[in-house]
Amino acid sequence: MSESRPRFLQPASILDYRELARRRLPRQLFDYIDGGAYDECSLRANVEDLQGVRLRQRVLRDVSEINLATSLAGQAMALPVVLGPVGLAGMFARRGEVQAARAARDAGIVFCESTVSICPMHEVHAAVGPAFWFQLYVLRDRGYAAELLQRAQALGCEVLVFTVDLAVMGARYRDTRNGMSGNDDARTRLARAWDLLSHPRWLADVGVHGKPLVFGNLRGAVPDAQGLAGFRSWVDAQFDPSVRWQDLDWLRANWSGKIVLKGVLDVDDARTAADMGFDGLVVSNHGGRQLDGVPSTIAVLPEIAAAIGERMQILFDGGIRSGLDVVKAIALGADGCMLGRAWAYALAAGGEAAVAHMLDILRKEMLVAMALTGCTRLADLRGSAVIHAPQRGT
Repeated sequence: MSESRPRFLQPASILDYRELARRRLPRQLFDYIDGGAYDECSLRANVEDLQGVRLRQRVLRDVSEINLATSLAGQAMALPVVLGPVGLAGMFARRGEVQAARAARDAGIVFCESTVSICPMHEVHAAVGPAFWFQLYVLRDRGYAAELLQRAQALGCEVLVFTVDLAVMGARYRDTRNGMSGNDDARTRLARAWDLLSHPRWLADVGVHGKPLVFGNLRGAVPDAQGLAGFRSWVDAQFDPSVRWQDLDWLRANWSGKIVLKGVLDVDDARTAADMGFDGLVVSNHGGRQLDGVPSTIAVLPEIAAAIGERMQILFDGGIRSGLDVVKAIALGADGCMLGRAWAYALAAGGEAAVAHMLDILRKEMLVAMALTGCTRLADLRGSAVIHAPQRGT
C-alpha cells in the first residue's frame, strides 16, 4: 500500500493514516495494530468482502438534506459509529485513549474503553465525563472483574461491551516474530529495544512523556508491575475457556446498565443472545485476530440481521476502511459500526487531531454514498442501497 503514497502525505483516507502510522510506529506496535491470526485469511476477507459489496446508484432524488444521526444502545450519536475497544492504545500516542475519547466526544459519538487500555477509565472520565462505554473480557478472577464493573458504573458508564470470542488467545504470528508474544529471551528483548530506540519521535512522545505505560485498569490486580511485561503472566492466566451462556447471569447481577455482546459470528449464537434478552451484539471475528479461516463479518451480517434484527440492536465491525463501508454494513442490516484499526491508525499517525480528521473523512464519505444511492436517512439504506453482497464461505 505504501508504494503508491508520496513521502509527504496529506491524508485523504483511512489507508493514508495506516501508512503514516506505519512510518511513525516501532514495527512491533504497528504489526500489533495491523496484524491478524495465523495466515491472516479472515483479516483479508473482512476487507475484500466489503470491497466486493456493490452499491445501487440512484439519481434525480432530493438529497439536499441528509441525516446521519442515530441512537446506539440508547445513546444519541451524530454518526452511526463507535470507537471500539483497542488494547494498548496509549502505546500508539501519548495517553492515547484520552486523545481518542476527546475526538469521539467532539464528533458526537462515543469511545469504548478496553480492559487492557493504558489509560485507566478514571483518566478517560476526567477528560470526557461519563460519555464512554466500557469493554470487559471474560476473566477467571470474577472478584476483580466485578470491581472493574463497579468502577465503571461509579463513573457513570451506562453501556458494557462484553467480549465473548476470547476464551483462548489466537496465534498472531506477527506478534511472535516481533517478540510481543512467545519467547522473551535476552536476544528478543534486545531486538525489541532496538526497534523502539530507532523511532525517536515515538520514543520522545510516548516512551518518555507518555508514562506510566502500564495497563491502567489492571493496576489493582498487579500492583507491583513496573511495565507491561509485569502484567503478562496475570493477563495470560485470565482467559477462561470454561465460560458458558449460563455464566452470563453473573454479568447481569453485577451490571445494571445495557450489555452488548461482542464477538458473535454465528446465527444460532445470535438467536441465543436475543433469547437471553441482551441489549445488542457486535457481529465480529475480532478483526481476524482470533480464529483464522472463519467467514468475513459482512458475509454473515445479513443472515444474523434477518434472524434477530427486530429483537436487538446489531453493531458491526471488521474491515471498515471508509465511510462507504459503514454505509454498506448498515444497508445489509447493521444499526451501527465499531471502528478498530481505523481510529488506531489515525491515533498513531497524529493523535487527537488525526482521529478527529479521520472521523470527518468518514462522515463526508458517508454523505457522498448516501446522496448517490438516493438515501437521506440511515433507515432508507435497508434493502435498497446494495445490489450485490458476498455470501458466507465465498
